[in-house]
Amino acid sequence: MENKKPHHTNTPRRHWLKPWHAISFWRKAVRVVWMAVAGLWLMTVLQVLLGTIFNPPMTPLMVQRFFQQLKDDERTVRFERDYVTLSDISPNLVTAVIHSEDGLFQYHNGFDVKQMKIAYRENKSGKRFRGGSTISQQTAKNAFLPHSRTLLRKGAEAYYTVLIETFWSKRRIMEVYLNIIEFGDGIYGAEAASQHYFGHSAKTLSRKEAAQLAATLPSPLKRNPSHSSPYFRRRTADIQSRFSWGTVDLENPDPKKVEKYGDQESIVDFIKWYLKKEE
Repeated sequence: MENKKPHHTNTPRRHWLKPWHAISFWRKAVRVVWMAVAGLWLMTVLQVLLGTIFNPPMTPLMVQRFFQQLKDDERTVRFERDYVTLSDISPNLVTAVIHSEDGLFQYHNGFDVKQMKIAYRENKSGKRFRGGSTISQQTAKNAFLPHSRTLLRKGAEAYYTVLIETFWSKRRIMEVYLNIIEFGDGIYGAEAASQHYFGHSAKTLSRKEAAQLAATLPSPLKRNPSHSSPYFRRRTADIQSRFSWGTVDLENPDPKKVEKYGDQESIVDFIKWYLKKEE
């Protein structure tokens, strides 16, 4: 019986399996772009994963402020920072910043879409300039990005916010936030601010002192406990009055609020809404 030779087909190799020299220029370009995107994604994920354990040694804002101080003869070159754990920061400050900056911090997925829509409408109408950033967004911005008012930076902020909400706990987000947030020119974090303005540890901040630090945000270069204007005093009193809403417990969110706010809109929902408004 005649043995038939096996039939071989000349199936072309897929272009991504071909060696570099054997593919066309455009396919090389596509491969480079995909490799760059994948590398950038892996780098940012690694950044955030390392942030679950290690505090940022330096933030882009700290570098920006340093060079701004060097260029301005009327500003003192100052760098005060002292990282501490959240357990070494008074619960009064946690309560004050949540009640003043982001009341739904424990219940959203990084974005308060309702407030973002309100901010968009008010800014569009020209009534006032208002931000809709949550504490998670502020943490992402301050920890990983330089300060600028561009759509690219806002997009990067949203991306990092999704990452830290995915990999960090709410407690860790708050801990990093209170350790890197700016409380004055060259003053970063709760411990450095407490020592600078009040002469004692952040662990022993009173309600009034915590309200003063919270009132410093989000314009620490214009208002802080060293420049107690009438507006600053009114803002401090307002935040201090909000302690009547109750002390925030990051470990035990209010079950009623979890049920009420558990199904928050996502950043994707806001983008869809925004695109419809812009049509």
